[in-house]
Amino acid sequence: MNRKRQPARDPYRDRDSYRSDYRGSARESAGRDAEREPRSEGRSPEPPKKKGFNYTVVAILAGVFILGMGVGIGFSSSASVDPQNVASREFIDRAAPNPELCAQFGASAISMNARIFVTLSPFSVYVSQPEMQPGCVMRSNNWAVLQQRGVVTDKQVSECKNRMNTFAFTGSIDSKPRVDCVYQNDSAGNLFLNQPGVVPAQESDRF
Repeated sequence: MNRKRQPARDPYRDRDSYRSDYRGSARESAGRDAEREPRSEGRSPEPPKKKGFNYTVVAILAGVFILGMGVGIGFSSSASVDPQNVASREFIDRAAPNPELCAQFGASAISMNARIFVTLSPFSVYVSQPEMQPGCVMRSNNWAVLQQRGVVTDKQVSECKNRMNTFAFTGSIDSKPRVDCVYQNDSAGNLFLNQPGVVPAQESDRF
């Protein structure tokens, strides 16, 4: 058999010098392999994800805002203020006779006229259909306004003052209004004011 001949060695080099050549080539190949293969010591930390603008939340908030505006507009438009639906104090103030004078010297009111019949045998009470119309109740310290207009006399003022009452009228004060001496109801009998924990106003608290 023919064997491959090994290259002739340099007679001037010893064996150790040849070994160093092989060692260097092995180290270089190992270094190259290490550079090619990625390190597997652990996963590299992923960069934090940036939170984008949440358009869903913004859309929901915008929808709620628009819905609230629509409900408010619908409620204000549906709350009609007419004689069949008296829903505000402002409407009563505007409908009162002489509204400017009434707001300055008294308070607007709703006058109800009705006739009451009482039978004794059998005992029963019958009330006619009330007639409601706008009116005005004057404050007790502003009666001079009615006297200056000539709608009440000094005698009427004296009688009404002795009974701790005040005047109220319906119809324009400039065209023969109907003026009555009215009695202020006891506040303790008003169930709207007589609430638990609330001290009722005394009857001496005149309007």
